[in-house]
Amino acid sequence: MADQENPVFQIQRVYLKDMSLEQPNSPAILIEQEQPSVDIQLGVEATPVAEGIFEVSVTATVQTKIKDKTVFLVEAKQAGIFEIRNVPEDQMGPIMGIACPQIVYPYLRGNVADMINRAGFPPVHLAEINFQAMYEQQQAQAAGQASPIITQ
Repeated sequence: MADQENPVFQIQRVYLKDMSLEQPNSPAILIEQEQPSVDIQLGVEATPVAEGIFEVSVTATVQTKIKDKTVFLVEAKQAGIFEIRNVPEDQMGPIMGIACPQIVYPYLRGNVADMINRAGFPPVHLAEINFQAMYEQQQAQAAGQASPIITQ
């Protein structure tokens, strides 16, 4: 009976869920001498799969451009399946918004760098991310957006 009360946090699997690469302006853009600009967007999603089982995914979009023309666009989603049981409800958000993405993100970084390198470009290394700061910022934004609704 005591085992049912103990918190459980286990990684079931980490996997590459989706990845795409586009080079819409090749080959002409490849002979340009100008340095491209790089834009990187990240996102985190958590979805219940079954009782006590959750999928947490981290997405990255990396787009490089020279002037207004895309050199390449990589979109990737790395996911993990986690068993999370007997954890207080107030700790579930931080676990799925901080702990799980920290586990999944290094795999995403490696896959994105590898894909870009295999496409014939120098790898783009995604920076380390402070998921705690990102989570806290999202919580603050959500609280700020919720306030006007409550006060009306």
